Amino acid sequence: MATEIAAASATHIFEPLIDSREAAALLHIHHKTLERKARRGEIPGYQIAGRWFFRASELDSWLRSQLKSPTANPVRVN
Repeated sequence: MATEIAAASATHIFEPLIDSREAAALLHIHHKTLERKARRGEIPGYQIAGRWFFRASELDSWLRSQLKSPTANPVRVN
């Protein structure tokens, strides 16, 4: 049993969370805009103890999905 858990953990890579200011800097938007979009469920994020956190990989996937969307028109994010 412990071996199975260890094997499953070995394939899972831990990705640290980044705060809203760091994430907003990656997307070139204001951190309050990012938090508002996360609160609405428009951008993937995690609220922990009243603060917003994000995974860079999820933000990257979200941004790529926005660019690949057939209805995507060039618009401002903020």
